[in-house]
Amino acid sequence: MNLPLFERAQFVISVNDIAALPPDDAIEVAFVGRSNSGKSSALNTLARRDRLAFVSKTPGRTQLINYFSLGENRFLVDLPGYGFAGVPYAVKAHWEELLSEYVGQRKSLSGLVLIMDARHPLKPLDLQMLEWFAPTGKPVHVLLTKADKLSRSTAVTTLRKVKHELDTLDFNATAQLFSSLNKQGVAEAEERVSALFARQLPQSG
Repeated sequence: MNLPLFERAQFVISVNDIAALPPDDAIEVAFVGRSNSGKSSALNTLARRDRLAFVSKTPGRTQLINYFSLGENRFLVDLPGYGFAGVPYAVKAHWEELLSEYVGQRKSLSGLVLIMDARHPLKPLDLQMLEWFAPTGKPVHVLLTKADKLSRSTAVTTLRKVKHELDTLDFNATAQLFSSLNKQGVAEAEERVSALFARQLPQSG
C-alpha cells in the first residue's frame, strides 16, 4: 500500500553549508519560520510522526538544513529557525547567509512553506524572508500555527488580515490556519504542500 506523501519522509542528510547541499536537480519544498513558531510540530503532524523533526522548548535548536526524502527525487527541507536570541553574532550571521542564499538561489526549490505563530504573524523577520524569496517568483504557503490558542473569531480575523497584507505587498502567497494540537487545517496543508511538489520547475539552460 502506498503511503500518503508526507508519511514517506525518510531522513537523508543535515548540512551547515551551501556547498554541502545535495545536487541541485531535484524538487524541494522548504519549511522555514521563526524559532518557536511551531515549525517542527507542523512537520511532525504532516508526517504523522512524533519525532521526524526535533521539537524543543529552546528556540534555535534547529541549526542545520535537514533533508527528508519523499521518494521520486522529491525532498522536504527543514530550514534553521530564525529570530532566536542568545547565540553569538557570528552564528546568527552564518545562518542568515545560509537561509538567504538557499531561498534566493536554489534551483530545486519549488516552493516555500512559511510558518508563523498565529498570535504573532508577519513580524519583520518573516517579511525579510518573503522579500528574499519574492524575486524567484515561486509560491509561498503560510501556515498560521497554534491557531487553537486563539478564539475562532480572532483566528478568522487574523487570517483575513494576513491574506490582505500578503496581497497588498504582492507576494505570491497563500495562507491558512493550522494547529498541531487539534489537527486544524491538516488536510488543507497537505493539499497545498503537495501542490508545491507537483509544480514543474523551469529547465536550466
